[in-house]
Amino acid sequence: MASPGPPEPYPDDAWGDERSPGSIPAVPRPAPILPFTWLARTHAVAAAADAAVTISLAGSLFFDISPDAARGKVALYLLLTMAPFAIVAPFLGPALDRMRGGRRLMIVFTCIGRAVVAALMVMHLDSLLLFPEAFVLLVLMKAYAVSKSALVPTVVTNQKQLVEANSKLGLLAGLAGVAVALPAVAFKLIDVRITLVLAVGVYLYAVVLATHLPRGVVAALPADQAERDELRSAGVVLAASGMALVRATVGFLTFQLAFLLRSEKAAVGWFGVVILFTALGTMVGNAAGPLIRRHLQEERMLMLGFALISIGGVVAAIGGGDASAALLGGAVGASAALARLAFDAIVQRDAPAANRGRAFAQFETRFQLAWVAAALVPVLIPIPRSVGFLIVGVLAAFALLSYMVGWRAIRAGRPLPPRLTERMRAELHRRRHSARRQPRLPPPDPSSRSD
Repeated sequence: MASPGPPEPYPDDAWGDERSPGSIPAVPRPAPILPFTWLARTHAVAAAADAAVTISLAGSLFFDISPDAARGKVALYLLLTMAPFAIVAPFLGPALDRMRGGRRLMIVFTCIGRAVVAALMVMHLDSLLLFPEAFVLLVLMKAYAVSKSALVPTVVTNQKQLVEANSKLGLLAGLAGVAVALPAVAFKLIDVRITLVLAVGVYLYAVVLATHLPRGVVAALPADQAERDELRSAGVVLAASGMALVRATVGFLTFQLAFLLRSEKAAVGWFGVVILFTALGTMVGNAAGPLIRRHLQEERMLMLGFALISIGGVVAAIGGGDASAALLGGAVGASAALARLAFDAIVQRDAPAANRGRAFAQFETRFQLAWVAAALVPVLIPIPRSVGFLIVGVLAAFALLSYMVGWRAIRAGRPLPPRLTERMRAELHRRRHSARRQPRLPPPDPSSRSD
């Protein structure tokens, strides 16, 4: 039997060029996954796990305990959620910004922490330990939001993609939440613990994805004077104040609806309807934001968001039903998404030299503080349904009017009216200064007294 000869060479036309006989064809390398793609995957998976946890809590001990008994606990935990942002963030934030991979490390840590807390919830669904565990989870969610906001500017190729990137992330988060809702509800009908186990697994998958995020430095150097001046410019300050009011509205409405539906013994299904409408509204706002920006200036986008919330609050106050509450949740979700996209665009336009990662992390911290502060109001004070909805509309109308006045002042070249905190600080400084300058009278001379 004849031995086989040398292998036949590959034909030249199979390569498109000449290759040496017997050479092995090169396997084409797959295109590298972009950093933004890794962030988008991580964010979508983490949002799906958050949605699964939210669904699992509906009908749990949160809705069995008396609303009056729960108010004190919720208020305490909300105050505790402010501690990481009010105390830790000013010191830890800059260190994480300058640390190589610091924000990526924070995202990994928050995903691991949420997985651990969700696992503990499986064992404590019928225990009062569920309350502190749920609020630890809330703190981790807020810390994740700050870190994600800081990473977004570092994973886009140019600053013009910033608004589109935030729009895509918001849309993906909404889609992921809707996608996980059906299996989460199905598992909950069997056993609510299965839904929490599902959330644990999804959080751990988010950890794996987060390890692929770039290890870049958000801000290698401390902020210089030019960056500080840009971030304190009139347009940025005005937009940040408006965005803080929007976040305050979201925090107020979230806990107003939670205690309202609970105190009225509404069906658990209504909680799901409100959450669904809010998620759909957020998706619509993120999807429509880039299109609206092509036709409206950024400032007008913010005004549109304020107007939508104001109209929704007044209409819901008149309607007063559960359907009105769901529609108001959708309007607030869409308006908050629009406002966020407009705010990002204003910072991009008016502060081109500022480090976006550091700036957005700082702003996000302030917005979360506004969210918590406004959420404390309906927690501490029982507010009737129509009154609460009307407060939402009035707060948004105040934001709209104050923003319009400020924007016109900027366009006319006039300085912005001082904020309330600035006026209070100036008044305290004036009083201290006048007290120091006031001459002290010498003590009376005893010899000058007349008998």
